[in-house]
Order: sequence, then structure tokens, then C-alpha cells
Amino acid sequence: MKFLRRIAEKAGVLGSRTGSPAATAIVRPAGAVNDHYLTSAPSDQNAIDIFAGEWSSKFPASFADLKAGAIPMFEDDRIHWFASEINGFQQQQVLELGPLEGGHSYMLDRMGAQSVTAIESNTHAYLRCLIAKEILGMPSVRFLAGDFMAYLRGPDCPHYDIGLASGVLYHMTNPVEMISLLAEHCEKHLLFWTHHYDAVWAKTPAGQEHLTSAESVEYAGFRCTLHRYEYNNALDWGGFCGGPRPHCYWIEREELLACLRFFGFPQIRIGCDDPNHPHGPAFALVASRA
Repeated sequence: MKFLRRIAEKAGVLGSRTGSPAATAIVRPAGAVNDHYLTSAPSDQNAIDIFAGEWSSKFPASFADLKAGAIPMFEDDRIHWFASEINGFQQQQVLELGPLEGGHSYMLDRMGAQSVTAIESNTHAYLRCLIAKEILGMPSVRFLAGDFMAYLRGPDCPHYDIGLASGVLYHMTNPVEMISLLAEHCEKHLLFWTHHYDAVWAKTPAGQEHLTSAESVEYAGFRCTLHRYEYNNALDWGGFCGGPRPHCYWIEREELLACLRFFGFPQIRIGCDDPNHPHGPAFALVASRA
């Protein structure tokens, strides 16, 4: 009741002390309240349209009538490749960083994962994950709202069999720290799909637009060069799905592999290699403990 009362007080419905009607009436623009109500019959599309124009992911083929985004994240070949390299996800405890809209979470659930803990810091993306879970059902998945780096740094962070970070590493300001923390909390495999710095791409118009400087860094004994990437106009899109700051740092391909080996994951397999990706060279990798 205290929580509901605080909401009411902020809205001006109740006085802040006595619970009596607020002394000053709240004047709202015409239609401001009714604009948040639906008048059509309940539907999955209604839920999706709460975030119309923000979705990246296309729902599975069995839900082809639903209109969201265009990227087939719920039927992603990269997840199938990961599964083929680690003998599947059955009965595995998975930590997923940055689920975006739950597409990969859904696939892990359908592949038999024992549990999927998926942490999303973008509040709109988190709510889209909940909508997808409500529509599709993902009984093994728990979506958490918050910063996964704070979670991994915390003293009570549990251990997992597998860490999945697809489309995440290149949004970090310290990708080495992220790899270090994942290595600390994952027992078997780390799975990545990521862009990486490439000197040739850096000289293209797209690369010159975004990549601005390089810095030599050291974290936990590992040294490498990181390359600053500016989001620029991408920040203006309502569905922006990058990091929380206006820039991030990209790591070089060979230094990424060296970093994984340094932190205890020496067995590395590479797949889905795409040096001509329009947003910069990208690849998938599975890193396993010896």
C-alpha cells in the first residue's frame, strides 16, 4: 500500500501527508490520459504496438501474422551454430547478457536449457522481452532489469555453465573487464557474436565516421589496444540498442582471442565469419575451458 500511495502522491491524486485529495488540481493536456488506453479487443499485436517502431526482432514463423521488427532473432542460425559446437544446451544453466527482445532466450528455452538468466539494462528492451515472453511462453527464462556488469561484479553473483553475449561485447566501454567477469562466473563455455576492430574497415567511410581514436589499456594483467567507436546519429532512434554511453570501445580480433585464452578459455572455435558486414567485420566464437 505504501508503494501505491507514493505513486498516487506523485500523480497528484492524494495529498502527500493526509491522503486527502490534492489541494491543487493537476491540469493535463486534452487526451493525455485516454491516449494510454486501448479500445480494441485484446491481442498480441496490441502488446507489441506499445513499442511500435522500436522492435528489431521478427517473431518466429509460426507467429508470422505478428508485425514487429525485421531481424530473425527468434530463428537465428548463430544460436544453432553455438549449439552444434557445445553438444546442445540441454540441462545447461545459461547467463545471457543483453537479450534485447528475448529472441535468443526463446531459442535456448526451446533447446532445453535448464535455466536462462537474461539481464537487460535498456528499460524499453526489457519490457519488450516481457511482451515476447507473454506471447511465446519461455518457462525456463527469467528476465532481469539492470546492469549485467554490476551483477557480475556483485559478491553474490552465482556461477553458470554457459555465458552468452551476442551483439554485446562491442557495446562495452571495457570489453576486457566483461570477458574477465564472464570467465570468473561461467564454468564451461563462453559464446560471443561480435563486431571487432579491423584496420582496413577503419579506413572506409563508415569506419571513419565512427572510429575516432585508439587507447592502450590494461585490466587484470591483460594489455591490449581498444578503439573508440562513436554511436553518432544512431542515438536518435527510439529503438537504439547500443550501450548506455554515447561511445564504446572495439577490440581487435586477435587480441579478443588472446584475451579469452588469458582468462582461462583456450579452446576457441570460430564461425559465422562476416568480414564484409555493413556495420563492421563480425564473427561468432565459442571459447571453452581446457
